[in-house]
Amino acid sequence: MANHKAGFVNIVGNPNVGKSTLMNSLVGERLSIITSKAQTTRHRIMGIVNGDDFQIVYSDTPGVLKPNYKLQEQMLEFSRSALVDADVLLYVTDVQDSPDKNADFLDKVKRMAAANTKVFLIINKIDLTTQETLENLVEFWHKQLPEAQIFPISAQEKFGVDSLFEAIKDALPECPPFFDKDQLTDKPSRFFVDEIIREKVLLNYDKEIPYSIEVEVEQFKEEDNIIRISAIIYCERDSQKGIIIGKAGAALKRVGSQARKDIEAFFGKQVFLQLFVKVDKDWRSSKSRLRHYGYDLS
Repeated sequence: MANHKAGFVNIVGNPNVGKSTLMNSLVGERLSIITSKAQTTRHRIMGIVNGDDFQIVYSDTPGVLKPNYKLQEQMLEFSRSALVDADVLLYVTDVQDSPDKNADFLDKVKRMAAANTKVFLIINKIDLTTQETLENLVEFWHKQLPEAQIFPISAQEKFGVDSLFEAIKDALPECPPFFDKDQLTDKPSRFFVDEIIREKVLLNYDKEIPYSIEVEVEQFKEEDNIIRISAIIYCERDSQKGIIIGKAGAALKRVGSQARKDIEAFFGKQVFLQLFVKVDKDWRSSKSRLRHYGYDLS
């Protein structure tokens, strides 16, 4: 395909700097879940944007952190893998981020930039700071990553996102498309149902519970006018199970109602959703269970 551009644009950075919000803004679809809690994204999620003469394959990745258990080790591997195959790397920070939080990972980004990988340094949430502070941040990051182009943006307010999109498009190599032109993502429908339900758990429960759960769709049956879904919320302790269900099942019903509305909006079709809660003891530290849930890269 003559004069066609295509490439992988991978989004990395510390937790809670707005990577998922940026991904959704660039793709124009809500593929990555967004909450105010850190560690919301657990997988590497692709979103594909197509034009007549280009294809951009974005990857949202988990926030870079020092792992405390096997699940977090797998999350870090997803982030590291994004450094390997990037045609353009978006390193996202924000106006409150601590640049020395994960210095080892940043050093890898610096080496990529020095080796001529196109690195764009994104300073997000600029609507939350002053012009003077922003100018100081730009100067700081220019010294840290002199080869990188710097883009101050607000992904939430969609300020600067269009200019970033055009710069990404210009930076792509000439290449035929990697995926069909009508494809939006590499993930199946069930994955997004899992993610929407997990987002509602993140929003409705406190402390350790949101990080102790995993969601698995048991049934996804699409009929002409309705999608029938049955899903299990797994937690690690019997005590957590009781909290998730709530008194007379009220808490679980609230999660189900919120999730159903978002799933209906995502698929554009009526949804019947059943949720169940089961205990999968210490699944976050079990390699076999992580592999079952799709986390193991090996």
